[in-house]
Order: sequence, then structure tokens, then C-alpha cells
Amino acid sequence: MKMARSRLLVGLDVLVAILLAFVQIQIAGNLLKDRPGFAFAFVAACLTATVLAATVAVRRRWPFQALVAALAVWIIAYVTGALWGAYVAVALALYTVAVTEAPRRSLRALAICLAGAPVAVAVDPLHGWVAAAWGTAAAWLLLGGTWFAGRTVRDRRLAALQAERDRAHQILVDERLRIARELHDVVTHGMGLIAVKASIANHIADDRPEEAREALRVIEATSKGALTEMRRLLGVLREPDESALAPSPGAAALPELAERVAAAGVRVELTIGDAYDLPEAVQLTAYRIVQEAVTNVVKHAAPARCQVTITRTATEARIEVTNDGAVVPAVHPNGGGHGLVGMRERVAMYGGVFTAGPRPDGGFTVTATLPHQDRESE
Repeated sequence: MKMARSRLLVGLDVLVAILLAFVQIQIAGNLLKDRPGFAFAFVAACLTATVLAATVAVRRRWPFQALVAALAVWIIAYVTGALWGAYVAVALALYTVAVTEAPRRSLRALAICLAGAPVAVAVDPLHGWVAAAWGTAAAWLLLGGTWFAGRTVRDRRLAALQAERDRAHQILVDERLRIARELHDVVTHGMGLIAVKASIANHIADDRPEEAREALRVIEATSKGALTEMRRLLGVLREPDESALAPSPGAAALPELAERVAAAGVRVELTIGDAYDLPEAVQLTAYRIVQEAVTNVVKHAAPARCQVTITRTATEARIEVTNDGAVVPAVHPNGGGHGLVGMRERVAMYGGVFTAGPRPDGGFTVTATLPHQDRESE
């Protein structure tokens, strides 16, 4: 989209350049028709108008160079009397410099143009000093106005860019807070289980040592998992929220999610295998990734068919969500919409791999790989 807009603007510049050259050539023809040596003067005017038009056509690609060339041709045109109104091209090039260049650089460009205006007008051999003064004032007014307009556009663009960066940062912070609250439930559950098992082991250690050892094995496995989740939480801020007390959804909640989105026109086919045996935190992350991906399908591609596949190995869980509808979602310039930011952040906390993009045969695919420690090996 950005490239298409850039091409459109370049095309408009070319049209403006052609129109400007046509008007200047028409004016030159009318003013030079009664002079001796009309043919030579008119050819010179046509060449000058063409060069000026070329500076307008390329001003977005080489703004400062186009301005220097237009300013030089402006002065030459007035010295030779070959063309009138050449400062219009200079003003257009100066506007582009003000939009694209740093403030100090554009200020220097404005100063050079303002200094060149009286030089160009004063050496015009066809007008007196009064006309030169009026011409200089008009040129200064046009040049100053276009520079100010360019600076205003530049400031607004920078402000919009900063606002977009702030929005993306806030989305990231909010998503991390939500992840922290959810993982807090997992860690709290693990600590509670450890406390219960430790109490049991303490009471039966003398009478039933085998059961005590089994309780200690559970404590060992649970504490390892809890410590892993705590490491992931380091650096992630968390704010108290009553919603943190709600149960954490996992693989068992996916069928219910599929039923809910079916009413919105998205038919979800689940293939989750033995994902129920994944650690609780991994199940939670997988559920949230599927939830975000399916929500995007509902928002941007319904009605559609969605395939959710979760496969598990001893070292990782792989989640894949595909749909056969429209391309989802409208990808944000800084890396996607709110949903993609959340999914990418969740996967990054596990050191996994996340990809999202359109399918060659239509639709959209989201894949995530979450490393984990198999429960049987803990």
C-alpha cells in the first residue's frame, strides 16, 4: 500500500510537471512572438521550461538536488529573459525539502532561495526596479508559504508516527500485563500443590515411605515447572486484578471456543491429539494463541472454515491455525494488529517461533512452536 501511494504521488508530480511546462511555454510564446529572433528565444524558453519541469518530476526522489537545479535554472531564466514564473518550480521543490529534510537543512535551503529571489528578479533586463521589488516580494511570499506548509506537514507526520509508536508500546505493555496475570495463576496453583504434597509427605514419611517418596517426586516436578514459569515472569510487570482469580483455560476449553465462534460463521475443526497432557502453562498459552487467531478469522474472514491443529512432542508443542477465507488481519506497519502482538509476545516468552502470513492458495496461517519439558521426564 505504501509503495502504491508513493507511485501515485510520483505520477501526480509528473502530471504537474507536464502542466507547468505547458503553461510556461504558452506564456513564453505569447510574450516572445513580437520580438526579433523569436525562434531562438522560444527554443531556449522551451528547453528551460523542460528542465524546470524535470526538477518537479524528480523532487520526491532527490529533493535537495532538485531544489538546487531549479534555483539555478530560475536565475538563468531571468538573466536571459527566456522564461517567466520559474520560481513556481523552485517553490514546489522547496516544499519537498521542507517535508523530507531535517529542520536545519531545510532552513538553509529556504535562506538560499530567499537570497536568490532578488538576484533573479533584479537582473531581469525587461523590467525596472519597481517591478523587480514587487517580483521579489511575490517570490518571497510564495517561497516562505510553501516552506512553512512543508514544515507543518513534516511536524504532523512525525507526531502521527510518535503516536503510533506509543500505541504499539502500550499494546505491548497491556499484553504483557495480561500474560503476567494468567501465568500468575499457573505459578500459584503449583505452589499450592507443593504445599499440600509437602504436608502429606511430612505426615506419612515414617509409616508409608513409598507414598512419601511419591509425594516428593510430585513436589520436585511441580517446583521445576513453577520455577520455569517464574523465570519467564521476570521483567514482566503485573497489576492486581480480580480476574486473575478466574480458572486458566487450557486444551479442554477449545471445543467450547469452537462452539462459540460457530455462531459467527466460522466453522472450527479441532485436531488437538494429546495436547491435554501438556503442562498447564503451555496449555494456557496455546489456548490464548488459538483464541486470538480464531478471533481474527471472525473479524476479518467470516464466514470461513478454520483448522486448528495442536501437536505435541517430548520437547515442544506446535500450534497451527489456518483459514480459507480472506487474508487476515490487516497487518499493522509495526508488525500486526493487537492480536498478532499478543501471540508473538506469548511465544517469545517461551523462546519459541511464531509466524503469520497469507497462504499461497488463499486464506491465512498462524503457527507457533512452544518449547516445553515433557511431564514424564520431569
